[in-house]
Amino acid sequence: MSKIGINGFGRIGRLVLRRLLETQDSNTVVAINDLTSPKVLAYLLRHDSNYGGFPWSVDFTEDALIVDGKTIAVYAEKEAKHIPWKAAGVDIVVECTGFYTSEEKSRAHLDAGAKKVLISAPAGEMKTIVYSVNDDTIDAS
Repeated sequence: MSKIGINGFGRIGRLVLRRLLETQDSNTVVAINDLTSPKVLAYLLRHDSNYGGFPWSVDFTEDALIVDGKTIAVYAEKEAKHIPWKAAGVDIVVECTGFYTSEEKSRAHLDAGAKKVLISAPAGEMKTIVYSVNDDTIDAS
């Protein structure tokens, strides 16, 4: 199973985690990068104003979230090139900040050690995949 890092833990980043917990092994997400403290991230995860309570246990330390008993490293790097994706063993970064939405910008995640980047926002000239519309065109290799 691929190890996933989430860059940006706002509405979309939290929904990515929620969905992965619903459908995948709980060890899938290994790292989150967001400028907010783990304490605040834990609160936001527990108390979602749109989606209600979070059905898994959530705790935090100075540098991690503990979700359903699994520790997820939390980084607070402003620039993607400084996020330690390689050290965290991240294979795929889900880009949820809305900033790294071009091939050139998202390359910073690859330079930091990720193998692939999935952008959660419109990405200009790059191929856009929409679930149930054209997701069958994804090359799994």
